[in-house]
Amino acid sequence: MAGLQPPVSEKDHIQGNENAPVTLVEYGDYECPYCGMAYPMIKKVQRHFADDLRFVFRNFPLSESHPHAVQAAEATEAAGLRGKFWEMHDTLYENQDALETDDIFLYSERIGLKLDQFKKDLSNKDVILKVQSDFKSGVRSGVNGTPNYFINGFKYEGDNLTEAITKILSVVRG
Repeated sequence: MAGLQPPVSEKDHIQGNENAPVTLVEYGDYECPYCGMAYPMIKKVQRHFADDLRFVFRNFPLSESHPHAVQAAEATEAAGLRGKFWEMHDTLYENQDALETDDIFLYSERIGLKLDQFKKDLSNKDVILKVQSDFKSGVRSGVNGTPNYFINGFKYEGDNLTEAITKILSVVRG
């Protein structure tokens, strides 16, 4: 089993209880159709487990297959500079077939960002480095496609996240 490298930290985008017994990390690509299909499933898993689950998203843009993936990932990170990472994340997955630059600018305004500032943030070196850092961490962790999941630091290769998380919770709770 491949392990998550590096472990989850304050540098990550995290939803949920920081002290949850289960941490689910997704390496995803906003243009990947499989990630798009998994998006509502992840939302359902988050609702189902509520405070028992901490969810982390890391960018893994497959730019050779998906020409808008890097730009989309950078858009989420730019939005994140203004506290709107998750709003942009959700918007991009919900509009996966429209990821051109003008579409992304429109989404930034829809989620309450000022377009001029968002454009500046897109070229911020920290935004670019964060996407690259997420990608490199995925490679070090054994990610070779998207979506890819890790549960409590270990690569998950199954097809039923709810079942896997339930089993882990039963062990944790004794």
